[in-house]
Parts: sequence; C-alpha cells; structure tokens
Amino acid sequence: MAYQTITVSLADDIGLITLNRPAVMNALSSLMRAELLAAVLEVGHSARVLVLTGAGRAFCSGQDLGDTAAIGALDMEAILREEYEPLLKAIYDCPIPTIAVVNGAAAGAGANLALAADVVIASESASFIQAFTRIGLIPDAGGTYWLPRQIGVARAMGAALFADPITAAQAAAWGMIYETVPDQGFGAHWRARATALAKGPTAAYRAVKTALRQSFENDLPAQLALEARLQGDCGRTHDFREGVSAFLAKRPPRFQGR
Repeated sequence: MAYQTITVSLADDIGLITLNRPAVMNALSSLMRAELLAAVLEVGHSARVLVLTGAGRAFCSGQDLGDTAAIGALDMEAILREEYEPLLKAIYDCPIPTIAVVNGAAAGAGANLALAADVVIASESASFIQAFTRIGLIPDAGGTYWLPRQIGVARAMGAALFADPITAAQAAAWGMIYETVPDQGFGAHWRARATALAKGPTAAYRAVKTALRQSFENDLPAQLALEARLQGDCGRTHDFREGVSAFLAKRPPRFQGR
C-alpha cells in the first residue's frame, strides 16, 4: 500500500511506522489516522515487533486543527469514535509487542498515541503534554484511561488540568513510560530494544500482554487460573522447547516466534 503521511518499512522482523509530516510536527490528520490504522494492521501480521516513531523534531503534536475548513465544523465525538477509537484499539490489540519511540515533543492526542503502545522509549529531550485544556477540551485518545493507571489519579489530574510539559525523565520516574535515553545513541538503543523483541518468543510476549492487562479486572483466583491457562499454551510452543534446550546446552536460544 502506498502511504502519503507515513512511511512503513519491514526489516529483520521489525515493522517500523514513521509519522511523516515533519513540517507540522506530525500532526494527526484524518488521512494520517486512516493510514496508521492500515499500517498497524498490516505490520501486526507481517512482523514480530512494531515500532512507531516520528520524523523530524517531534513525535506527534496531536490533532491537526487545520484539517477542516472551520473549527465549528469539527465533530469531535464522531472523529474520536470513527477514527481514533479503531486506531487505538488496533495498537492495543496488536498481536506483537509494540514500541513507541518518542523522539521529541508528544502533545495532546500525540502523547496518548504513544501511551497506547506496550513500551514507550523516549529520548532525553522528549516531552509529553496533555495540552487539551489549553483549547478548552479534555484529554482524549485514551488519555483518561492510560494516565490514572500509569501515574496515579493525583498526577493524572494535575497533568490534565495544568497541561504542563512533562519531561522524559519525569515521565520515566512517574511510571508513565518505560525508559528515557540520552539523545546521543538514542537511535542505536531503541533499535537494539526492537531487535531483542523481534528475536524473542512472540507467543510468550502475546501471553504477557494478556495476563498483565486482565489483572486489573481479575481477583487473585481468576488471575491464577489465567496464568495457568496461558502458561500451558506457552509450554506447548516451539520456543519453550528451544528455550529449555538452549538453557541446558548453555547457548543463546534461537526463537522462531511460534
């Protein structure tokens, strides 16, 4: 598929999706959202890890407010239901690990697009801004779901009300993202992380995602039962047999993702 607002590449089982509107800090237009949805679905079935990043100096500046002729013509509810919701669900439900590589500012819906990924790795100079109240809106694109779970209600409320920029270091310290990395060497670092997942036990990664997410809804007996079922599934995979064989032979495992 030919894309106009993003680029997509597949190499070494890593599917790399790059938001590619650097002149507007990769603002999310309607076309970009449609292309992202198609790309996430495509990569989810052709790679073993999905990486989402931005071209230029920003990850994503959020909703493209110039994407319609008049602000009064924006039907925010319809846009969220018809365009954002399918995209965010596709990232959340992706059958392979997803990494958001935040290379600069991530604002508004752009910040929450990143938080939809399984793992967020940010450069030291990156920042996250829940900018919505600056224009009279509430956090959307999953922001009111991710933030309380990741950083607690008090910090989520402050981030939403004040719309203060949150540095990458703050975000990592608060538990909003997995890690922050110095700008120098950032590219090599995230590529090494992606490569590690691309060469890993994909079925086990899928089970990890399921178990951790369902733990918020389960009581202990239900979670223990889920763990047992998922572990049983993992124990029947090729990669489990390979992992044990490699451990006993004191050699690196050669996982095949099945």
